[in-house]
Amino acid sequence: MTECPGVVITGVSGRMGQMLVREVLASDKLKLAGALERSGHDWVGRDLGEAMGGAPLGVVVSDDPLEAFARAQAVIDFTAPAATVEFADLAAQARAVHVIGTTGLSEDDLARIHKAAHHAVIVRAGNMSLGVNLLTTVTKKVAAALDIDWDIEIIESHHNKKVDAPSGTALMLGEAAAEGRGVKLDEVSDRGRDGITGARKQGDIGFHAVRGGDIVGEHEVLFATAGERITLKHVASDRSLFARGALKAALWGQDKAPGEYDMLDVLGLKD
Repeated sequence: MTECPGVVITGVSGRMGQMLVREVLASDKLKLAGALERSGHDWVGRDLGEAMGGAPLGVVVSDDPLEAFARAQAVIDFTAPAATVEFADLAAQARAVHVIGTTGLSEDDLARIHKAAHHAVIVRAGNMSLGVNLLTTVTKKVAAALDIDWDIEIIESHHNKKVDAPSGTALMLGEAAAEGRGVKLDEVSDRGRDGITGARKQGDIGFHAVRGGDIVGEHEVLFATAGERITLKHVASDRSLFARGALKAALWGQDKAPGEYDMLDVLGLKD
């Protein structure tokens, strides 16, 4: 490839959107091809650099995803489920690599994304960091090595503006633990305990969500049995690590066949 792939960033006014813009601008392997915001947002029609409080960048914020995607080789999307499924359809039309960091997707949303992946590369992950994806791999291996006498609990902490729970990363870890045990997560997931709940059901995988302040992201997988505990933990202190992972995914997908991939594929961590 002789020219850097062009990237469109969706939801550019958000914290993650602005972080992604800065990372693309600092990259020597990607170029910023477009910036999107929802219709009616006060950034639409403005130069992106000026809207972000800096010097002009020569990129005007748009509310027309189809036009923006047609000029790009990749789309990086950390928005909301309703927007993401629309972007998946349009990115597939443009044959652009669609990197999805959006969480809180429903089964219907995932089905629509799966359909779009028949026509283009989609890289979707609840977390784009190397450390978290290594933690996912280790969680699966530990769960496979321990019997059902070991209880599994997943504790996640995020900032007080996060709107979904459990986090996408917590669900990734839960899926890894369930896969290690040879069960389906939706059959063993325990997401809420309040009041007189009775004893813990053997084999369940528990989830707990903490929301407070400006916590970037902390995830802990606890394996506990009589007399001993194993704790696996990842702490993120800088949101830019997620942006760098997303850029890596956008580059990785450029020469891949249409289909759904995740960060384990990107990082070469698949079994």
